[in-house]
Amino acid sequence: MAYKVIDGIPVWGDPILEAVKQIKNCQKDADRCALMADHHQGYAVPIGGVTSYEGKISPSGVGYDISCGNKAVRLDIPVAEARKHIKRIMSDIFHTISFGIGMKNSEQVHHPLFDDDPAWQIKAAAELRQLARSQLGTVGSGNHFVDVFVDQNDQVWIGVHFGSRGFGHKLATHFIRAAGGKNGIFVDPVLLDVESSLGKEYIACMELAGRYAYAGRDWVCNRVAKFLGAKILEAVHNHHNYAWKETHFGKDVWVTRKGATPAFPGQRGFIGGSMGDISVIAEGVDSPESREALYSTIHGAGRTMSRTKAAGKRRWGKKKKKSGSKGEVSQEMMMEWVNRVGVELRGAGRDESPHCYKRLPKVLHYHKDMIKIIYTLNPIGVAMAGPDIFDPFRD
Repeated sequence: MAYKVIDGIPVWGDPILEAVKQIKNCQKDADRCALMADHHQGYAVPIGGVTSYEGKISPSGVGYDISCGNKAVRLDIPVAEARKHIKRIMSDIFHTISFGIGMKNSEQVHHPLFDDDPAWQIKAAAELRQLARSQLGTVGSGNHFVDVFVDQNDQVWIGVHFGSRGFGHKLATHFIRAAGGKNGIFVDPVLLDVESSLGKEYIACMELAGRYAYAGRDWVCNRVAKFLGAKILEAVHNHHNYAWKETHFGKDVWVTRKGATPAFPGQRGFIGGSMGDISVIAEGVDSPESREALYSTIHGAGRTMSRTKAAGKRRWGKKKKKSGSKGEVSQEMMMEWVNRVGVELRGAGRDESPHCYKRLPKVLHYHKDMIKIIYTLNPIGVAMAGPDIFDPFRD
């Protein structure tokens, strides 16, 4: 058995006490809880936390980045061409796609979701419609990325990681406040009755944010493929901050996965490592462990070092970085790592260095009886928001 049972909760990986404390607090109201191997502390609910509720849904469990997720697409371009032109490819990605907090897309993106979804009639969503339009197809900051990979069969992939941007964050903030939620790390998660008016509104807005995130990831992958002159041959796409109505152990429940990938038998997901590590396309399998995890698995490697510890405490004035305390990861350390593994890097701060993350193969090993690896993806190019991008949520 690859997991430990702590007070009735299955925990994969090396238990992080703060995250275990948080999931134990969730257990007071949840039908079932589980903690994936990439777990670490989050707001109210730990990252890597999976909870299920009968008749209730948790905005805290979904989190502030509603429907954050990953998409990977396999392209038809030769690997030799990708490697030969990787510097130009990464520069094109970095200057075509918008990275950073509050960024707007320089290209106007049209999508049916802005016209055909009744959730826009809900006041909380209606007020954010123009913001959502302007940011569709932008990536954000933090650990969000656009990467170029080569798999074990010498096939080229594009992988992206981001969610519903400012639209989702503002929706989450609205519903958590409307339900009387408190700010802080060790607070009770907000729960909404799914039949209440607030619960119905939240579900409708969450599903709208889900469509929005899918549309954004679709646009970025299609845009990169377009300027590469490539066709998309295969796609894998999934949320990992979301809630789904599912049946487990004979009960109809709402399952919330916060930094956890759905992994039902035969279902594929893209799981990202750090900028200096592998990523994978994995497929869920049926097993006793899978059932205990509510058919969930990791969404990434998981942090081992906080952003502040890695890069130091930064001070900002009028959205410009000023001096702050020194962190434990230097620019030289980060670049030595990525250069050693052959990654062409654009953007990224020291708080996203590989030093800040667990090694993905080790984390995947804890879930070896729950998923099988279909493709192993080695990064050759990574693009992220730069270290000087103002991000009020990083620290």
